[in-house]
Amino acid sequence: MNKSKFATDPATERVRRLDGQLLLVLHDLLRTRSASRTAEHLHMSQSGVSHALGRLRDLFDDDLFTRRPHGLEPTRRAFELAGPVEEMLALAARSLAPSTEFTPAGTDRVFVLSAPEFITALVGSRLLRDLSRQAPNASFIIRHLGPEAAHKALLEGALDLAIGRFPAAVSRAMHVETVLEDRYCVVARRGHPGLRGRVTMRQYLRTGHVFASSESEISAEERGHYREIRSLAVVPHWLTALHMVAASDAIATCPRRLAERHAGRLRLQVLAPPFEPDTITVSTLTRGNRNDAASSWLLERVRAAIRG
Repeated sequence: MNKSKFATDPATERVRRLDGQLLLVLHDLLRTRSASRTAEHLHMSQSGVSHALGRLRDLFDDDLFTRRPHGLEPTRRAFELAGPVEEMLALAARSLAPSTEFTPAGTDRVFVLSAPEFITALVGSRLLRDLSRQAPNASFIIRHLGPEAAHKALLEGALDLAIGRFPAAVSRAMHVETVLEDRYCVVARRGHPGLRGRVTMRQYLRTGHVFASSESEISAEERGHYREIRSLAVVPHWLTALHMVAASDAIATCPRRLAERHAGRLRLQVLAPPFEPDTITVSTLTRGNRNDAASSWLLERVRAAIRG
């Protein structure tokens, strides 16, 4: 008899050795970087977590985590597993949950988003209106995270949605969608003694600037340009810069849609820069598994807020 006919496929054998508890341990270790905190979260002993980690290392033929003074540092293989593990746990949760469909009117979910302040200023009020009308028991929290921190928080399940300026290449566990393209402009207060409707390159270089510096607002390359221009102040966000410009003779370079939204109230001039402005491409970042009806609904509300 040909015994190879009945041999267990290696992939099938690995699946047989995997269980839900191991996935939960791996998922939480990726989030906490701490065996003791994972033990606390999963109501396990630390020895139980250590045993589970040993099984995971054997299963994936990788150390997965290296002990460092600050905690457990994931290996490259562990980072690669983060997305698939997130998807498997989400699928299991949906399969085991009661068969109730998401309805905005019936949800009391607290949505967690990450977005730059200049996007929050554009969409925040529309999101409030939409939630109060369509999902009166829901609420949302917005955090200002840089691209890498937002990507990591999504992988760990700490965010439902991230909005920002993300590199074209992100992990396959993520879905990227461009939702807004904008350009930079120059703003100055109305009645500025040197600027009346236009700004020359000489004026641009000689006039003091207020810059935004947060990682959620600008890239490291853009921060490097600050050395070339006269700086009066550096603040975390563009909206703060607009308020400072409105009360001084400084100028700021910021996204045009943000400037136009606040120009009337703050009495600002919105000027074309004396150079070809860069394009600001804003995208949404969501987990690749798009079966979460609540997150899909939230994404559509964000799209509507940006459009309108």
